[in-house]
Amino acid sequence: MNILIRPIVTEKMERLSDKLSQYGFIVEKNANKLEIKKAIEELYGVTVNSINTIRYAGKLKSRYTRSGFLSGRANSFKKAIVTLKEGEKIDFYSNI
Repeated sequence: MNILIRPIVTEKMERLSDKLSQYGFIVEKNANKLEIKKAIEELYGVTVNSINTIRYAGKLKSRYTRSGFLSGRANSFKKAIVTLKEGEKIDFYSNI
């Protein structure tokens, strides 16, 4: 089972990574901080100082179409903000 689903690459996360050496990942909902730390250290070869996790509930989405009113729910997910040791970086674009 792969703990890390995908990295979060947004402008806000780019600023956090430049200033504070923090990176964001979407992770499995049932993963704990120790499993996330182990997965990141093995995959990227860096030292993790701390991890903050956030659980997001799926939002209700609705729209009006020609055939009627459609409603649904966006997926819920868990986000991990990882702080690395001073001077270490993760390059997400190296594999492209």
